[in-house]
Amino acid sequence: MIGAAADEAYVEAELDLPDDEALGELAGLRPDGEHALVLARRIFADGRTRAYAWGRSAAREDVAAAIEAQLAMSGQFEQRRLARPSYQLATLDSYAGAAGTAGAARRAWRELADARRAHDVLTRDAAAAADRLDELRTLVADTDGLAPGEEEELRAERERLRHVTDLALAASSALEAIAPDEREGGADLVAAAERAVAPLETIAPELAAAGEALRVAELSLRETTIDLRRFLDSLEAEPGRLEHVEASLQRIAGLRRRYGASTYEELLASAEAAGAELDAIAGGQDPVRAAAEVLAARQAEVERLHRELHEARQEAAPRFAGAVADELVGIGLGDGEFHVELREAEPGPSGADEAVFSVRPNSGLPFGPVAETASGGELSRIALAIAAVGGGETMVFDEIDAGIGGQTAHAVGETLRRLAARAQVVTITHLPQIASLADRHFRVAKIPGDPTHTRIEELDRDERREELERMLGGADFLAAIRE
Repeated sequence: MIGAAADEAYVEAELDLPDDEALGELAGLRPDGEHALVLARRIFADGRTRAYAWGRSAAREDVAAAIEAQLAMSGQFEQRRLARPSYQLATLDSYAGAAGTAGAARRAWRELADARRAHDVLTRDAAAAADRLDELRTLVADTDGLAPGEEEELRAERERLRHVTDLALAASSALEAIAPDEREGGADLVAAAERAVAPLETIAPELAAAGEALRVAELSLRETTIDLRRFLDSLEAEPGRLEHVEASLQRIAGLRRRYGASTYEELLASAEAAGAELDAIAGGQDPVRAAAEVLAARQAEVERLHRELHEARQEAAPRFAGAVADELVGIGLGDGEFHVELREAEPGPSGADEAVFSVRPNSGLPFGPVAETASGGELSRIALAIAAVGGGETMVFDEIDAGIGGQTAHAVGETLRRLAARAQVVTITHLPQIASLADRHFRVAKIPGDPTHTRIEELDRDERREELERMLGGADFLAAIRE
């Protein structure tokens, strides 16, 4: 990943901002007012690696999860994901429009695990029960004073305080233009203009409108001057406020980590539940019975979400299989025979189902799991067909042309072009049939030297034509074909 002459590799991507559900653990790092998702990875030559979200350090796994939710990658490595039951199930959920329910099911499963642990602790021994009560009291005490929306308000205030120099400079510059201390400013000049016009308004009534406008402008500028001075005074009022806000946000982040809350709202909900449990115990309710009731409620919620997921998957599976099969026919993969089998599985965070994708690329052969039955070229086309049916807003295809050519390459190219009408499609290809259909063309080339390096450059119309000719075999070869 790192060139011989470099100490590190760095890559950064900016994407449209998804909702907090898709951001997962990164949601708490988003700066206030930020309307894009900016992620980065840095890899050092000694093997260390760092991940960033909006320039802030983040867990590598969280950044990877956010990227996987936004980018549909299809390449020699990514195609192996087709063999993973979790990937197949997530693909089906996305097609069924059940991704939100799947997310709720994962949260409910975590809450069920917490409730099960709490119940186990209380039923194990008296000392464990006492520890459980201590945990509840600590959670309530640690979150005392936190109010709904407070984290978002603190983030907004931090962003403002971080730009206090810029704010002060802008306000001072405006104030200097309107009402400077040692010379005439905008307000004074407008007042002078009004005094020049006012005596003549009775002689020339048509000047009355101009005079009134000048009086209104002067009044507005005087009021603006007061507002600007008040604003500058407010910036200087609390010099240590930024440190206080940063400390408050760090405390909230620490509490979220300590109590396993993915969001601030989840932390408050946990504290509220802990308080309710403590109140119930104080009111004479048996803590074991209370924990059992919570466990039963969590179990019922998990079962409800699992049923909802199963019904959505069961309804969508034949439609998804039919849509993928139609795409496979269009890109020349046999008769497009593709099946989705929904099997019962042990309940878990993703539900109680297992999805199995099977394909028959050649007539006369039995159906088999995608990863075991399809060749490399067939696997590329199956990945393309699945992306065409259920891909997101950005799709990246790395050498989707592997193992294909001729008319099949044309069919694949047309599918990619159709996808590009509704999504952002990036394709790495060696086939001119595919490259010629793209809206933009970048050439990637290795440049000999010490060391050899790689260069990428966008081609203009003439350069693009030359590159396509080269991909077809060169000008001499084309001339021979024409003859």
